[in-house]
Amino acid sequence: MKDRTQGNVSRRNLLKGGALAAGATVAGAVTAPAVVGQSPTVVKMQTSWPASDIWMDFAREYVERVEQMSGGRLKIDLLPAGAVVGAFQVLDAVNDGVIDAAHTVPVYWYGKHKAASLFGTGPVFGGSATTMLAWFHAGGGDELYRELTQDILGLNVYGFYGFPMPAQPFGWFREPVTTVADVQGFKYRTVGLAADLMQRLGMSVAQLPGGEIVPAMERGVIDAFEFNNPSSDLRFGAQDVAKNYLLSSYHQASESFEFLFNKDFYDDLPEDLQAILKYAVEAVSTSNTALALHHYSADLQKLQEESGVTVHRTSTEILDAQLKAWDELIPELEKDEYMKKVLDSQRAWVERVVYYELMNAPDLALAYEHYFPGKLKL
Repeated sequence: MKDRTQGNVSRRNLLKGGALAAGATVAGAVTAPAVVGQSPTVVKMQTSWPASDIWMDFAREYVERVEQMSGGRLKIDLLPAGAVVGAFQVLDAVNDGVIDAAHTVPVYWYGKHKAASLFGTGPVFGGSATTMLAWFHAGGGDELYRELTQDILGLNVYGFYGFPMPAQPFGWFREPVTTVADVQGFKYRTVGLAADLMQRLGMSVAQLPGGEIVPAMERGVIDAFEFNNPSSDLRFGAQDVAKNYLLSSYHQASESFEFLFNKDFYDDLPEDLQAILKYAVEAVSTSNTALALHHYSADLQKLQEESGVTVHRTSTEILDAQLKAWDELIPELEKDEYMKKVLDSQRAWVERVVYYELMNAPDLALAYEHYFPGKLKL
């Protein structure tokens, strides 16, 4: 086990020593701090995001919560993509113990098993990201994830999920597109199962990390792209290479962040610090949601007013074509026994939960139109 403290004593020996010391402590001193002046345990965490991306801000919110909740006993050394490994290599780095943790999305390790995409960018079935994050926590998704990572792939990792992302835009195009014929032959950037989906719409796909997208567009490597949200797109400079921004899509409608930890590293920690790392994900999920709604909406307005970007809703024809493409893709995925088990679990969850959600939800567009008439232009 690698030394992760700032001193010369390894974590494993330190914890064992602490346990022996605790056993020898007189009863009256049990409530005193376990170790006075102990150096904090340093968690080396790399993200899959460039240093300037808003998702680094989201990761920083996690760092702040962990360090405060642990009373300084945990210190996270947060690093951007490329600091140790590439954006798509963080899972391997966590598994191998090169880094202790990662802030990423499961679709980035889709190459190991296509089922990774089912935990972030799979068929929508009608469920939102909030619906599917609830499936992970309350519908059996966490156990299916454990089965994939530990039993099927034999990975030495734990993964926790937080922040239900707003549905991702169809993306950036130099000219408006309204029909499937308009996108035929396009070279398009996306990732995971969305790549399989878009190929069925007649596009060729390049799977690129966020920091490589705009340069690829400038060089003509791709004709159109999506990443995730208006804030990231603004910071990438998407508005400098395209002016038509299509919101709403079924290609990635239910993604969440994945917080990965090396299993040996995590198991070596005291139980209270394990709990802080785990449940801080739930705490920051709320904080990230608030930050996202604030910045995504403000930056969408900025793109329109300051950069001359025209915002469209993706046409019903293209959305319908995406659903039909999912209909073709799902039976192929279900040839894999494990993937069929996951999809069956998700369908059963969505059928029950989304029925409640849709029946219970008032028509928010109607209310918005009442107070801000003519603004939506649907």
